[in-house]
Amino acid sequence: MTLSQKNYKRILKFQKSEITASILYKKIAVLMHESKNKDVLLEISQVENEHYKRWRSFTNRDIKPDYLKIFLYRFLFFILGETFIIKSLERNEEFDKKELDDIAAEIPIAREISDQEEKHENQLISMINEERLKYVGSMVLGLNDALVELTGTIAGVTFALTNTKLVALAAIITGGAATLSMAASNYLAQRANQSEDAVKSSVYTGMAYLITVIILIMPYLLLPDEYYVTAFVIMLLLVVLIIYLFNFYIAVVQTAAFWPKFVEMAVISLGVAALSYALGIGAKYLLGIEI
Repeated sequence: MTLSQKNYKRILKFQKSEITASILYKKIAVLMHESKNKDVLLEISQVENEHYKRWRSFTNRDIKPDYLKIFLYRFLFFILGETFIIKSLERNEEFDKKELDDIAAEIPIAREISDQEEKHENQLISMINEERLKYVGSMVLGLNDALVELTGTIAGVTFALTNTKLVALAAIITGGAATLSMAASNYLAQRANQSEDAVKSSVYTGMAYLITVIILIMPYLLLPDEYYVTAFVIMLLLVVLIIYLFNFYIAVVQTAAFWPKFVEMAVISLGVAALSYALGIGAKYLLGIEI
């Protein structure tokens, strides 16, 4: 069969995608806890390999897999969990499916492969059953409160104290106490609702809060005392980055809209920081405190 140059290049891309997916599914299957999930991924891996061979029959070329992508996904598996990885793979399947449908007129077998890709998506979705997703609400609670409260505290004391180490000390004390308070409050709230997962829920809330505290304080701990303005700017950039990454994670695992949540959380956190900054400056001059 004579292919157009455009479709020839597309098929080469499909080959790379299929062989990469085949190896990736097999490697992730080894990391799965449930045997059912392992079997499904191994089956899909085999089908992806068959797809690669079919595409190769058109190009007569061997294509190397994307080893960087395989490494990255395996690494992210340990950090972000199986749901994030599976949903990400599902997104890739959807993207390829659109192009497969587009070339079906010239290559009828593309329709069959497209149908199999859709079946893969359904299998992947049915696999998702990850414990940490039960506590997304708790993580959102801890992260959001840490961003709003600690960003406000740091913004308020940065220009009042004008010293990175003093600001870090105030933030450590405030953040440490708030972490324990948030975890305890969440535990009591869950117990009041007769939840059997009160302990785990409070742990997820506390950990989300504590990790956020550590990240936001780091610029003040690492920079010299007089670089408090630089530390403040870096802290604000870290706030935006944390909000971006967390909302991206939630958007993927929950198949939700990204930008509305990102904008909402960013506006609230940075708005509180701005108001707290004004409060800190006002309190400093009102009380006549010079440090």
